[in-house]
Amino acid sequence: MDNLAFIRDTMEAAGSFTAVSGWGMVAMGVVALVTAAIATQQPTPAAALNVWLVSAVLSPILMLWAIARKARAARMPLLSGPGRKFVLSFSPPMIVGALLTLVLYRAGLVEAIPGVWLLLYGTAVVAGGAFSVKIVPVMGLCFMAVGVAALFSPMPWHHWLLGAAFGGLHIAFGIPIARRHGG
Repeated sequence: MDNLAFIRDTMEAAGSFTAVSGWGMVAMGVVALVTAAIATQQPTPAAALNVWLVSAVLSPILMLWAIARKARAARMPLLSGPGRKFVLSFSPPMIVGALLTLVLYRAGLVEAIPGVWLLLYGTAVVAGGAFSVKIVPVMGLCFMAVGVAALFSPMPWHHWLLGAAFGGLHIAFGIPIARRHGG
């Protein structure tokens, strides 16, 4: 029995985290496109940042709900070996992004925040995606590329770059993930 338990645990840990929801990504993308449109209408960079922060709270809640729904439908435990590895790899860059947002805002470097967000989100997706389906890390690299562009682009472009990445990339990658990997 011990050998069977070891084999089962080993096989579970070697699998991929396939509960990433493509339709959840599409929904996050739509939220980001709406956010970009609203943020461009704000009178100050701080007001626009607040719009993006609301989206940064809403989108993960939406995605976690979609992931839980997909995992439940597939009868897959969320915090199995691959799921746990995904969370442990994805979370640190996201926490660093939240902390750096606060530090950059307090230092008056609001123009650096979009590039930092895109780079760290891309890093989180690449790291977590190592335990997911193969297309996920590719999406992370795309986020990182847009992050580099955001670091060196004029501030008026930032909302459009955030919208293109968080909106367009989530939709562009979410649809194939939904079609190929069951939602």
